[in-house]
Amino acid sequence: MKYINVEDIDTLPGKQIKEDQTFKFRCHPEVACFNRCCRNLNLFLYPYDVLRLKNSLGISSDEFIDSHVDIVMRKGYHFPDVLLRMADNKQQTCPFLVSQGCSVYLDRPDTCRGFPVEQGIFYDAVKGSCAPVYFFRPPDFCLGQHEEKSWTIETWQHDQDAKTYHRMTALWADIRRLFHQTPWGLEGFSGAKGKMAFMAVYNVDRFRDFIFNSSFLKRYRIKPEFLKKMRAGDTALLKFGFEWIRFFIWGQPSKVLKPKK
Repeated sequence: MKYINVEDIDTLPGKQIKEDQTFKFRCHPEVACFNRCCRNLNLFLYPYDVLRLKNSLGISSDEFIDSHVDIVMRKGYHFPDVLLRMADNKQQTCPFLVSQGCSVYLDRPDTCRGFPVEQGIFYDAVKGSCAPVYFFRPPDFCLGQHEEKSWTIETWQHDQDAKTYHRMTALWADIRRLFHQTPWGLEGFSGAKGKMAFMAVYNVDRFRDFIFNSSFLKRYRIKPEFLKKMRAGDTALLKFGFEWIRFFIWGQPSKVLKPKK
């Protein structure tokens, strides 16, 4: 998911689908291209994707990152992209693809969940407003786009159980946008602040240990109701990670976090 400026929206590939419009699509084992889209991908993983996948596999964040992730810092960017590492075979298949389909289907990443619809954030700098924008972008080989099943954005998101994913990805995209400028100073991303930021959003297990097993809670006050949710579940902890980056890296005030006097 990325931010889209008003002047760029008409130049993007795919057909823009507004929320009151429909598109046709159905993917199933009987179409000849079934699972072909799960090969040779640059599949970006967002923080909530990593959280869900590592929990689905029953492994730690460290194990998932070591085994399944490539971390890439693109030129001109100041926070790395996290990509799913494809299998080491000729077709470079998704590592979770099996003969029956996706082995992590219930916890598949946001990009897979939305396919063939891609979501972005439409940003109007003049009005200072943001809104989701959707594009229908199946690859040319996709036969599912010729099926007769009709969807709206709302019914498609409901069918794919995508709303929570989209909401979490949008929260991350709003923070990711801040990194168009570097906050790292001379130490760069590889310094302590960069490692802290990456841990807060992509390594929820280490971040949990940092919050609850260090002196953090002696130094900072977190709203009790939010702290209770953080203790109970990873999703609330990830949301706090977003909040922590805004506060710690960018100095933005927080409604749930304050330093103790």
